[in-house]
Amino acid sequence: MYGSLDISVSGMIAQRTRMDVVAANLANRDTILDAVGNPSEFKRRFVTLAPAGRDVPQGVRVHSIEVDADSEPRKVWDPTNPYAKPSDHPDAGYVYYPNIDPVTEEINAMEAMRSYEANVSAADATKSMLAQALRLIA
Repeated sequence: MYGSLDISVSGMIAQRTRMDVVAANLANRDTILDAVGNPSEFKRRFVTLAPAGRDVPQGVRVHSIEVDADSEPRKVWDPTNPYAKPSDHPDAGYVYYPNIDPVTEEINAMEAMRSYEANVSAADATKSMLAQALRLIA
């Protein structure tokens, strides 16, 4: 019976991680500088999930948080921006922003939220079954 609670909890942890990554993507949507201050647009991140391993025999776990290195940056024409490409560059006057689509991120957030809610419902059902079993025993 506790195994089903473990499964629900592992799902909630995984979906919370997905929500954190979506929030980080949206927060960094207009970030064009790296941590040191050099021009380098933020790269979108996404979560990959995997079946539980040795530590948790059932459920799901966060396998990794990947960087979407394949997507092209969003080019915005802004020649007055100090971070615009110089005149000798083929994209002179353009500023590179992360290619983060807020609609896609919102859909990912909604999906993670619904999955989290489903895991909460499953955990509540398990708790009520445990309580009913204890009442029958007592």
